[in-house]
Amino acid sequence: MLQWALGWLLILFGAWSAGHALLNKRDPRSALIWIVLCLGVPGVGAFFYWVLGVNRIRSTAKDWQLRGQGMFWHESELCPWSFDQGMDQPFRLENFCAQLALADKVTRRPLLQGNKITPLHNGEEAYPAMLQSLATARHSIYLSTYIFDSDGIGFQFAEALREAAERGVDVRVLVDGLGERYSFPPIRRQFRKSKVRFVRFLPPSLSGRGIHLNLRNHRKLLVVDGETGYTGGMNIGERHLAQRQDPARVVDIHFRVEGPVVGQLQEAFLEDWSFATREPFRAVAYPPPPDAGHAFCRGISAGPNEDFEKLVWLLIGALNCARSRVRIMTPYFIPDRAMITAINTAALRGVRVEILLPEKNNLPYVDWATRSYLWELLQHGVAVYYQPPPFVHSKLLLVDDHYAQIGSANLDPRSLRLNFEFTMEIYDRHFVQEMSQHFDRIREVSTLITLEKVDARPIWQKVRDAAVKLFSPYL
Repeated sequence: MLQWALGWLLILFGAWSAGHALLNKRDPRSALIWIVLCLGVPGVGAFFYWVLGVNRIRSTAKDWQLRGQGMFWHESELCPWSFDQGMDQPFRLENFCAQLALADKVTRRPLLQGNKITPLHNGEEAYPAMLQSLATARHSIYLSTYIFDSDGIGFQFAEALREAAERGVDVRVLVDGLGERYSFPPIRRQFRKSKVRFVRFLPPSLSGRGIHLNLRNHRKLLVVDGETGYTGGMNIGERHLAQRQDPARVVDIHFRVEGPVVGQLQEAFLEDWSFATREPFRAVAYPPPPDAGHAFCRGISAGPNEDFEKLVWLLIGALNCARSRVRIMTPYFIPDRAMITAINTAALRGVRVEILLPEKNNLPYVDWATRSYLWELLQHGVAVYYQPPPFVHSKLLLVDDHYAQIGSANLDPRSLRLNFEFTMEIYDRHFVQEMSQHFDRIREVSTLITLEKVDARPIWQKVRDAAVKLFSPYL
């Protein structure tokens, strides 16, 4: 009798799980597989469905959003730029006009005119500029980073932040709860008994938030006095000093931001701060344009708390706008089907698509998965290059001569759907030209990857790469 009852419970559990998959899985192939498993292997299939098949990342983040603990939508009039000044801008063209409309809808932030973006290569250029801004801060410093190392550079930043707080500056530091564990002892010890307000984003906890390997805050933001901002791909640590003779050194690029869009960097920080501390979010004023500020910019906050993958939509939209050339630089490249289709479609339309990847990757398994995707791009004319060591952590998208995306996001599932990221879209011919020259200089010393080279890999490498590729959604 007990076995009969248990059997019916397992069948009902499987049927209920299959119904959940039918109603909630977006990919019909995935839904069909889970339905077959739930019904065909009673109990076991349903168990694995609830463990592996349910997207708790998005559901958890959405739950926090609904309870007022998540990131906020920015409600304002979109694109308040001058019509006269915007007439000669590339987003007035038919193709980029479509990208403008898309970004208006999915970001809910205005495109702002009159900004100045200055590239800062590696820690040798970025850190002195950031430290100088900390030293001259008058009333506020907001710093958010994924990694804040306890090393020489980390201690310099900690000292500058403590000194600013001592002279009355409102200093807030937000470090990801997982990222801070990249070095020991954790940097937060440097702020004990200081006036710096140090907060961790989702630290490991026994509370309802629990321990999350995903839902990480991968944003890199520094806003000083609400007037000067820094963003890009750099964390804080000596690893970003590219001139060191250290095999672990990293090549990267960061950006100093001046102008109204700094207000959007500050909004992104305060949204995260409100989430981490539960303090009320307050609106901020956008600073005036600086001298020689010609760039039209928009800050893009993205994360798993939304119903759609904002960065994926914007990336695909930008690829569809391309008419002559697309340049992509990323350290981690694990494209989904939609991204592969968009890249190949651009190449087949006659757009020259170039992708720069690091030859030496600090995450070998990501590199293995990447290699298993390359043949799908190479056979349609996409040019893929490997940059020589050291590891290159730069992230950059350039479309034609008009449009750029910069920020913290990589082209992999972790950035595009699992983490909280901040990127910025830029319409500025001068900036795009400068970044294109940087891209082309690196491409000239990089190695072109051909379809023949990919096909010539030993069979054991092909098997390894294909096996790792199966776990692409979680890498």
